Amino acid sequence: MNNEDIKLRDEERSRCEVWTRVMGYHRPIDDFNIGKKGEHAERVYFEEKLTCEDRLFCDK
Repeated sequence: MNNEDIKLRDEERSRCEVWTRVMGYHRPIDDFNIGKKGEHAERVYFEEKLTCEDRLFCDK
C-alpha cells in the first residue's frame, strides 16, 4: 500500500494545532488576538544558505 491509496473522510480527520514562538516562549496561534493572527499570516520565512566557512570541505 502506498500513500496514494490512503483516503480519509472529513469526519476521520483531526485538527492540527499550530504553535509559534512569541516573545521567547511558545503559544498556539489559535489563542492569538486578531492583530497577532494578522502578523503571523504576514511573516516571511527564509532559508539560510551555508557559506564556504560553514562547510567542512569547500571547493576553492
